[in-house]
Amino acid sequence: MSIVNTVLGPRESSELGFTLSHEHILLSSAGIEDTFPEFIDKEFAIEEGIRQLSEAKAEGVDTIIDLSTMDLGRNVRVIEEVAKGSGVNVVVATGTWLDIPRSFAASSPDEIAPLYVREITTGIQGTGIKAGVIKVANEPEVSEAGEIILRAAARAHQRTNVPIYTHTMAKNRVGERQIEIFTDEGIDLNRVCIGHSNDSTDIGYLTGLMDKGAWLGLDRYPGQGVTWQERTEVLFKLIQAGYGTRMMLSHDWSVAATMMTKQRLTERPLTNPDNYLFITRNVLPMLTELGASQGQIDALMVDNPKHFWDGGS
Repeated sequence: MSIVNTVLGPRESSELGFTLSHEHILLSSAGIEDTFPEFIDKEFAIEEGIRQLSEAKAEGVDTIIDLSTMDLGRNVRVIEEVAKGSGVNVVVATGTWLDIPRSFAASSPDEIAPLYVREITTGIQGTGIKAGVIKVANEPEVSEAGEIILRAAARAHQRTNVPIYTHTMAKNRVGERQIEIFTDEGIDLNRVCIGHSNDSTDIGYLTGLMDKGAWLGLDRYPGQGVTWQERTEVLFKLIQAGYGTRMMLSHDWSVAATMMTKQRLTERPLTNPDNYLFITRNVLPMLTELGASQGQIDALMVDNPKHFWDGGS
């Protein structure tokens, strides 16, 4: 077993339990809280986050991985309060999403990697709360600045052994380029999860990523473009093909998000009234109907996240 940093302190990987691998609580943008704090309703995020995650806890969710980075307005104190109030383990991320600072784009990977390392080994913004995963993102392709971030993440991983979880545009097969760069950096792909992969129904692309040694994050439920039923059918085909021990599931949900219009925030519950429980209430029953065993479901939700953090397969 390995030790995983959570906002409430270190946990053994066996304590992660039923895990949602890619979620958020509060989404915003870098610097807004410091400059315009009144723009963000932190109290709502805390109260609603506790409500939603308490409900999720009551129905069996033990852990969420909050992949909000600095450029997604990460607020570890808000996350800490939600974890305390709900009883759900929350792992937070270092790294960089799509809003790469111009200063990072003008820097080298070796200048950025120590920043990620500090957030893992010492703590985030003087709080002592340590990151337990490295988040990177590339869309619609891997840009020059994006490659700098990928290489910085790889080098931070090499110094800490904390795993890497990516955001991709699956329809553009971005995961393949991410793997090329990580391979060039010499890291074990067993420590990498290629996220948002269930935006694609291309079985060849998905199995190709896993055949190279990476994990898949099927983490956009219910998602857009591809229906949640189609995503689940692809998932079951991958299980049948023997890949059930290389995938993790999640929603990419958030309680609050300032970058969304009020209309979109109003519409979100119409497409996902179950928030962090959509998978539990819809996807897992469909998998059972398709013929998945309880052991195969437990692998997706319990065993695989543990093995991902342990560095095993």
